[in-house]
Amino acid sequence: MRIEHEVLKETIKKALLHAGLNEEAAEVCAKTHAASSADGIESHGLNRVPRFVEYVQKGWVDPKAKPQLVQAKGAVENYDGHLGIGITNAIYCSDRAVELAKIHGIGCVTLKNTTHWMRGGTYAWRMAEAGYMGICWTNTESCMPLWGSDEPGVGNNPFCVAIPRENGPIVLDMAMSQYAYGKLGVYRLAGKELPYPGGFDKDGHLTSDPGAIEDSKRILPTGYWKGSGMAIVLDLAAALMANGKSGTDLDEENQGSCTGCCQIFIAYDPYLFGSRDEIQAMLDKRVAAADSSHPEEAGRKVSCPGERTIQVRKESMEKGIQVNEQIWEQVKAIAEGNMDITDISVR
Repeated sequence: MRIEHEVLKETIKKALLHAGLNEEAAEVCAKTHAASSADGIESHGLNRVPRFVEYVQKGWVDPKAKPQLVQAKGAVENYDGHLGIGITNAIYCSDRAVELAKIHGIGCVTLKNTTHWMRGGTYAWRMAEAGYMGICWTNTESCMPLWGSDEPGVGNNPFCVAIPRENGPIVLDMAMSQYAYGKLGVYRLAGKELPYPGGFDKDGHLTSDPGAIEDSKRILPTGYWKGSGMAIVLDLAAALMANGKSGTDLDEENQGSCTGCCQIFIAYDPYLFGSRDEIQAMLDKRVAAADSSHPEEAGRKVSCPGERTIQVRKESMEKGIQVNEQIWEQVKAIAEGNMDITDISVR
């Protein structure tokens, strides 16, 4: 089913107000969740609202906390998120990275002790739309087996890069697993199989059944051993740079998804060593060449990351945003104060 954008945003906002967020935070978070769903990332848009409300109620997210500067050295700043709202903490830090880049050409903000930022691409898009190349990533609790293991031992640690192309940003937003758990949930709720195998079932067989992968907790690393290796170095790099917790620390605390995690935000001035005209011409030429690649199937089109997102966004604004009816009813119930937190299904 499809829901008009403003209706979706306002319903999410009411749910967040009911959960205890103030007017400003509820507005920012509702706008972000609605935008994620509008871009086709419903797994971290509307679908994440019930879980976020649960975490606030459990005290795993402090809706009143603000990021606090710990140390600063030149173009690098380190903040403590104090377990505040992941979205507002990340927006603050990505914006601060851009401000540092305006001064130094590059800005790096490291954030520790924060909470789930929802859709990581939100902040890469934000930096690109401000005219800067953006790089950001987060560490998480262990939810993916290291290559060669049959039990969770590392996070799927989302990584995002945004190229500020004026004719449409090129934005990569990916977890280190073939499919994030949120995407598995989207397919399971829709009663669909995955387009490609995404993990193993409880018997160790590679499968496209999202529910079987959720049950086994054996999601498949992107690129097999390569995704596994990238996941562990991103975990270590985030904890090192932010002077915060690694995925192992999050595992030991066991407070849900990403509670207490570290995040890194890097903004880079694209015209530091080249003019606007020459840089933009280079980007357009490269993207045009990539997009003109011969498709393996007739009638299909090859595109760079982020280009299809813009098309989905346009369709969502024209026709309404695609939502799962079960999740939509849950969020409406929270907004109306008719659902006790113990009734919320967050799977």
